[in-house]
Amino acid sequence: MAKIMVVDDTAFMRHMLKSILTENGHEVVAEASNGAEAVVNYKHSRPDLVTMDITMPEIDGIEGLRQIMEFDPKAKVIMCSAMGQQAMVLEAIKNGAKDFIVKPFQNERVIEAVNKVLSL
Repeated sequence: MAKIMVVDDTAFMRHMLKSILTENGHEVVAEASNGAEAVVNYKHSRPDLVTMDITMPEIDGIEGLRQIMEFDPKAKVIMCSAMGQQAMVLEAIKNGAKDFIVKPFQNERVIEAVNKVLSL
């Protein structure tokens, strides 16, 4: 069972991801609604994995990812994006993201990405 932090500015999306993850045996140890919160919560909860939305207020997912990777170069982060954000996904991969999932979420794809990244 992995400890996971879910980061998304939409409560509904966090709830959806949390349900998928907990139904598959993982524990959601922290949540955040923007990149700034994500960095603080990461340092506090030290999750095994982070799911990070790209488009968020205050600090977006790319900058949140950068700051987490700076703090912990071994961090495992999966980016979440809507269709049509390929350029941002590539930017995230360059900055250390291990994988990405596209919204709307498909349970199988979420779990496949999580399991793949946890095994790295």
